[in-house]
Amino acid sequence: MKLAHTRPTAAAATVLAVLTLATACNRASTTSAASGGDKPAIGIDLPRSDSDFWNSYAEYVKKDIKTDGINALPLSNSQNDVTKLVANVQVFQNTGAKAVVMAPQDTGAIASTLDTLASKKIPVISVDTRPDKGDVYMVVRANNRAYGTKACEFLGKQLGGKGKVAELQGALDSINGRDRSEAFAACMKTKFPKIKVFELPTDWKGDVASAKLQTLLAQNPDVNGIYMQAGGVFLQPTLALLQQKGLLKPAGAKGHISIVSNDGIPQEFDAIRKGQIDATISQPADLYAKYALYYAKAAAEGKTFKPGATDHDSTIIKLPNGLEDQLPAPLITKDNVEDKSLWGNNVG
Repeated sequence: MKLAHTRPTAAAATVLAVLTLATACNRASTTSAASGGDKPAIGIDLPRSDSDFWNSYAEYVKKDIKTDGINALPLSNSQNDVTKLVANVQVFQNTGAKAVVMAPQDTGAIASTLDTLASKKIPVISVDTRPDKGDVYMVVRANNRAYGTKACEFLGKQLGGKGKVAELQGALDSINGRDRSEAFAACMKTKFPKIKVFELPTDWKGDVASAKLQTLLAQNPDVNGIYMQAGGVFLQPTLALLQQKGLLKPAGAKGHISIVSNDGIPQEFDAIRKGQIDATISQPADLYAKYALYYAKAAAEGKTFKPGATDHDSTIIKLPNGLEDQLPAPLITKDNVEDKSLWGNNVG
């Protein structure tokens, strides 16, 4: 089914020149060249550069800007700092952005910035994260509660319904961290009550995850499962710790710790092939970039959308503060890790 939208009644305003952005802090000088002409300018803030997932997303954004002829202002990167995000958005606002793409990592602290943009009639597309308050034109995101449920169901079956699981949670001030954690907990309680879950909040930081996991393993050497809510930041430190402790046994071997992750980065696919981890849920970095730019362009041109099925195997749902396009995110195991349609097999 096709996306439901209406055409704008007036053409978008001519964009301002972007050369004045050359000295703005946290901004890339060559990452996005505006295509010129009278296309509306789009401001795009990348959320961080310390995650393999988000670095892949950034590469897809840069490629799609060129491929789709997007008139993008020079990209900024807020480095997981909401104060930098606010400053970067202010620059976009001052230099003629007709729409803004962002991925606020602290979804509770961006409301006032969203209110300011709304007052200026600058629509916002939020990628992967859903702001708690403040108007958004569209959230481009997968169903994160499904991440937690899929991870629980896979891990529960792997462990035969009993054992001990370390859950490396993301930041609980993030809607993604909350959704994954709440869904995982609810599923475990209902379907696998004999599995004891140790919740380890990490604020999406790999070093914090490694330190907490090390302490847990010292106290509970019989842990036989791990759920990593973000492979992009947790995979490398987790595997390194298990290797150091002699606990990195291949799948099928005695003493193997079953591991399920979230992200779908190439490194996770390699770990599945090697038997180091058992599964991951492929968060669509390629589709996040594609549809973030698609909706930003549509927003700048005055188009509107309605809840319902789309033509790209997703569903648009209504939120209290806007709409959300929930993109598909499949579970990846050794059975389908070679699927060439997965972005993790096509990046780099």
